[in-house]
Amino acid sequence: MGAIVLAGRNSGAVTQLAAAAQASAQYLTFVLGGEAYAIGISGVREIIEYHDPTPVPMMPGFVRGVINLRGRVVPVIDLQVRFGRVASPVSRRTCIVILEVVAGDERHALGAVVDSVTAVIELPASEIEAPPAFGARVRSDFIVGMGKAAGGFVVILDASRVLSVDELASIAAAGDGPAAHEGAEAAGA
Repeated sequence: MGAIVLAGRNSGAVTQLAAAAQASAQYLTFVLGGEAYAIGISGVREIIEYHDPTPVPMMPGFVRGVINLRGRVVPVIDLQVRFGRVASPVSRRTCIVILEVVAGDERHALGAVVDSVTAVIELPASEIEAPPAFGARVRSDFIVGMGKAAGGFVVILDASRVLSVDELASIAAAGDGPAAHEGAEAAGA
């Protein structure tokens, strides 16, 4: 009987932990073009100091190139250019966030250039609003929601859409014209 009671107590604790996990989530916050963004921490593998990626010919303008990360070739995406903006200049605080993106049953490591990383925050679900229907400076399908943090809002991005391996591959295969390269050239990529 004691074991059954103990199991009952443990299952209650597990249920409470599961409810707490659904009630809030952790996000990595960062700055991009002077605006605050966040991405779910579960897909973040590491944050590294920025160093110039090796350029790869015939890639879309938002692909700055590739880096060698412990023997792995990792494409580096300029999020500013991906969002249709001019690339941010590289500064001492610029870094590359290494993310793991799932495509089908494969996992891919991709780097995302950000102006600076701010913090890891925990946001309860009650503090996340639906994405705006209009007026966003980023494609609406890239946005999960708007998190209320530090007296303002942070745009919560959907990494699987922003860094969709399938979409990135189809853009690369189709070519992207000279306009997309202007942003990368402005950043010195």
